[in-house]
Amino acid sequence: MGEEAMKVLNKEKLKNAEEALRHYFPQSQQVYGYVFMINRVEADPIDVLVDQWPDFNVLLIRPQRQEKADLFKDMCIFTKDETTLRNILVGTDVIDWKHYLCLSVDLCHKEMLKFVAASRSVPVKNDFPCYMMKLQNPSKLTTERLPVQVSSLNESHVALVNSIWKFGMGEFSERYIRDMIMNFPSCCVLDSEGRPVSWILTYASCAMGMLYTMPEHRRKGYAKALVSIMAKKLHSEGYPVYCFIEEENQLSYRFFTSLGFTADPSYRAVWIDFN
Repeated sequence: MGEEAMKVLNKEKLKNAEEALRHYFPQSQQVYGYVFMINRVEADPIDVLVDQWPDFNVLLIRPQRQEKADLFKDMCIFTKDETTLRNILVGTDVIDWKHYLCLSVDLCHKEMLKFVAASRSVPVKNDFPCYMMKLQNPSKLTTERLPVQVSSLNESHVALVNSIWKFGMGEFSERYIRDMIMNFPSCCVLDSEGRPVSWILTYASCAMGMLYTMPEHRRKGYAKALVSIMAKKLHSEGYPVYCFIEEENQLSYRFFTSLGFTADPSYRAVWIDFN
């Protein structure tokens, strides 16, 4: 069957796909976020593939790989039908299984993906199940005036954010962080020297993430302020306001719940690392 089993959507079809994906929340939230962002922001190139058009069963987000560091960028799959997805993964080369690969997918497809990987003799390294937490209406969030400077991250902050991120892999992930900081919304608290001490970023999927506060600056309300500012900004520009919280991270789960974010019990996502 080869590559041609899936079609890359052009600019015109991407606008239609954005509309179509709205009907399958929460399962389609992440791929919707990617398509939403691609339709509005010029960033590192990403292909969106479907099994058929317009009535697709499978939609795949696949960052273009122009250099080795691009392998770090995760792929994301939405499917209405597991059998169709399995047949595509088994019967085509739409995914390159030879290198490091990180896939995000609905948790209910995890066993099938591991089966496909095993059939191709691809080792599964880790998996990270997450709740997806969404904020429908940020207007209730209060943004108190902080006695500190709030700004956006810039290129000079890439190394710092990358070095502290728990999934960072040195140079391998630096390009990924740079793409986020240069192209998507971010927010940070700066100290008197102009150095970030607390920050939050936006992924290519519109999801907020990488929230972090330096230990000596905690308990000052920075995280709450940054999430509130960011949520209002994203919402005012029409973005979905959501994030992913790892299952075992009860602290973050409680924190986002306290700000009005809710998780849909029928849906969890999982990131799976191969090779």
